[in-house]
Amino acid sequence: MQTELSKKLGAEHAIFGFTPFPAVAAALTRAGGFGVLGAVRYGASEELKRDLDWMESHTDGLPYGLDVVMPAKKVEGVTEADVEAMIPEGHRQYVHDTLATYNVPEMPEGETGGWRITGWMESVARSQLDTAFEYPVKLLANALGSPPADVIERAHRHDIPVAALAGSALHAQRHKEAGIDIVVAQGYEAGGHTGEIASMVLTPEVVRAVDPLPVLSAGGIGSGEQIAAALALGAQGAWLGSLWLTTTEADLHSRALTRKLLAAGAGDTVRSRALTGKPARQLRTAWTDAWDSPEGPGTLPMPLQGLLVADANSRIQRHEVEPLLGTPVGQIVGSMNSERSVQSVVDDLTRTFDAAITRLNHIATHTP
Repeated sequence: MQTELSKKLGAEHAIFGFTPFPAVAAALTRAGGFGVLGAVRYGASEELKRDLDWMESHTDGLPYGLDVVMPAKKVEGVTEADVEAMIPEGHRQYVHDTLATYNVPEMPEGETGGWRITGWMESVARSQLDTAFEYPVKLLANALGSPPADVIERAHRHDIPVAALAGSALHAQRHKEAGIDIVVAQGYEAGGHTGEIASMVLTPEVVRAVDPLPVLSAGGIGSGEQIAAALALGAQGAWLGSLWLTTTEADLHSRALTRKLLAAGAGDTVRSRALTGKPARQLRTAWTDAWDSPEGPGTLPMPLQGLLVADANSRIQRHEVEPLLGTPVGQIVGSMNSERSVQSVVDDLTRTFDAAITRLNHIATHTP
């Protein structure tokens, strides 16, 4: 399952996996794919350095990448405290009241949560890049599209290609003009931040818009047949995220959340601004319903919403309050019905890819 792009980046298979879990990223790289570690949950650069050190010792010298979150426009001199001060008191009260409705306990004394996503702040992302460029990272991806021009230039000075996610052909064309090397066409079905165009329509549109840049297809991909379809549409690989959430290497810190993912169907997700302020596909829960309700105060723009609900999400997850418990995940969750190792998932992807190609070759050679 190798393409020109996967060969250039040193991966055996054109399977690119985005994940917040170092163990998943490393396992995917060892299995012949290309693991991409999401940096958004890291705060201090020391935390990222610790996990990149771990990646170095668990990837056998094989390639891996890093995904950061940075707006295209450079912003300076804004601290997290400055952003926190912009949050209206009424929104804080709504969080308090919603948690009280479901009797969500406080965090245990001295324990901090994992949902305080300071990586939304540009200053944090830039410090993460300072750390990342000390390692042999083979790809830098940005979940919010094109990073600032100076970041692209800096990556290129380190011979690191830059990838950016796009939800429309116009969006992708802007990435090309900004100097991006790889475009990830992320369809409506995907988990996390998405646009409104489905992958089957979006992928070929983006391929045409940015030719000759390579394109990865994302959203609604969880089998080898779907990867074959993405390549047939002109992509040079698949960008998978949700599929790794129920692998044995994933560390969700919640058996209740894993059970919810395994039981969910394709119709049990919703695009909601509840998590970050931008439309992000996630499990539909009483929490997303509360924020999407016309009776609520409405969500705040990024990064205010993320900072507003960070502690609440940590409490919900820590105490496994099931009605409110959720996570970003795509519609492919309906096919995530068992816990498997990353290696097992990759084996299944390559096996079903081979079967799909064999089936297509049979059709091509037996046409009346």
